[in-house]
Amino acid sequence: MKIISWNVNGIRSVQNKGFLEWFAKESPDILCLQEIKADFEQFPAEIRQMKNHQIWVSSAIKKGYSGVATFSKEKVIDTKTFEIREYDDEGRVLIHEFEDFFLINCYFPHGQRDHKRVPFKLEFSRHLLLKLNQLKKKKPLIITGDFNTAHTEMDIANPKGNKNTTGFLPKERAWMDEFINEGYIDIFRHLHPLKTGAYTWWSNRPTVRERNIGWRIDYFFVTPELLPRIKRAVICPEVMGSDHCPIVLEIN
Repeated sequence: MKIISWNVNGIRSVQNKGFLEWFAKESPDILCLQEIKADFEQFPAEIRQMKNHQIWVSSAIKKGYSGVATFSKEKVIDTKTFEIREYDDEGRVLIHEFEDFFLINCYFPHGQRDHKRVPFKLEFSRHLLLKLNQLKKKKPLIITGDFNTAHTEMDIANPKGNKNTTGFLPKERAWMDEFINEGYIDIFRHLHPLKTGAYTWWSNRPTVRERNIGWRIDYFFVTPELLPRIKRAVICPEVMGSDHCPIVLEIN
């Protein structure tokens, strides 16, 4: 099974940059998108009419903002949103139950340049961890999406210059420590413990992506019982169309 996650920074925008051709070539069993910035009715018709995948969407009340969507060939038993209004109003989470596991597609809030939304982000993170800890009592979990935090200095090109930037604040990184200490495994880092220069987001400023001055803020986490079934986890920086790139998990 191939699962791909990608913050597309607008599904209508990425559609004009070869999204459907990329999707057909990769042919994922499950695709999780973040920051879709659209209701389902606003999706390009070619995407809405796709035959091989069912589509679930949680979009934000605010137009052109946030939102997550999941495309699946695999049979989904049940799908829920976060069921906490302030997060569902921003289209932050989809929770899918499959036969053997839960898949959580999530888009963490951005703390903003002035750190105004850092408390909201940390509150969301705490609530999400409580929800995940409940779910994992029933089935193994796969959690994916844009966490908007680089965990360690290996996950960011310029750690010293960003120590006071949201996405790399000590309190944001401390939550990531807490999350991992609860037993959730960052599968890319588990498989590639010493790999540097592996990033999933780059600023749109000129030459930043070309010089690979990036951040790794998009993740797949799994619960320990899934580890023996993991085949590979990769980052695909060559795929353009967004300021993020896709990440891939292959699981037996």
